[in-house]
Amino acid sequence: MIYDRPYMRSEHDHGRGSALIWTLAVTIGVFVLQSILVAWFDVSIDRWLGLSVPAVQSGWLWTTLSYGLLHSTSNPFHVIFNALCIYFLGREVLPRLGNNRFLILYVGAILLGGLGWLPIAMMNDVGVPLVGASAAVFALLTVFACLSPDRPITLLLFFIIPVTVRPRILAYVAAGASLFFLLFFEIVGRGGVVAHSSHLAGMAAGWLYYRYLHDRTGEFGSLRPSVEMPAWLSRKKKATPETPFKVDVSGTRDMKAEIDRILDKINAHGFGSLSVEERRILDNARDVLNRH
Repeated sequence: MIYDRPYMRSEHDHGRGSALIWTLAVTIGVFVLQSILVAWFDVSIDRWLGLSVPAVQSGWLWTTLSYGLLHSTSNPFHVIFNALCIYFLGREVLPRLGNNRFLILYVGAILLGGLGWLPIAMMNDVGVPLVGASAAVFALLTVFACLSPDRPITLLLFFIIPVTVRPRILAYVAAGASLFFLLFFEIVGRGGVVAHSSHLAGMAAGWLYYRYLHDRTGEFGSLRPSVEMPAWLSRKKKATPETPFKVDVSGTRDMKAEIDRILDKINAHGFGSLSVEERRILDNARDVLNRH
């Protein structure tokens, strides 16, 4: 579980998390429905909405998305952990993505996570349907690590022990662990109930979003032909002279007014609509707040 001060907040932020609220509401609501059907009627909807090789072969293509709505009814911790991660990661990235791009990232991660798991399931003849929103959780983690690679966050290990870590380190550990279990357990048919291939595919979706969509204008933007590493994987470049700020944010009142204007722009058009200067202003304001 992650807790920390949000990246930037103001009194104008109320109502900006509608995509996150609806995502959590649907996730929890579907789990409650699943539990009721299993407990009262002994009916599981995993057969029709869970992702499996037979379902896809039968033409049930909707299961490549609907599986992300389901969670294991025999293990409530599954939905609790995913919901907490979606909330804490979502409240950090959504103000910088906007509602529309948040949903694009979330749905895209679920789709890519399912497609990444199918070949492994087909190879090992997995009979249990895939359920859960873990691919989206790993995508949110990846985007958060790309946006704020060195910002200290505090994790409650086992919900008790506080541990401070940087997002990029957390993403490295998550990717490394998932890759290890994929290669030495899941591929050879000893993966158990955890779909590590789906986790890695979700991280890939997060990186693809950050690389090709996040800094583009418009709904999807244009793709650049060159391939670059994300900021948290690249070496830091030497400082170069930059154009001075046009807006003086040294005063508290001026800084607050300018930040409010930039936050309104993010809410309306997403973080990718900001100019280089506006992003520098946000970073400068964050540094000022962190020193107080």
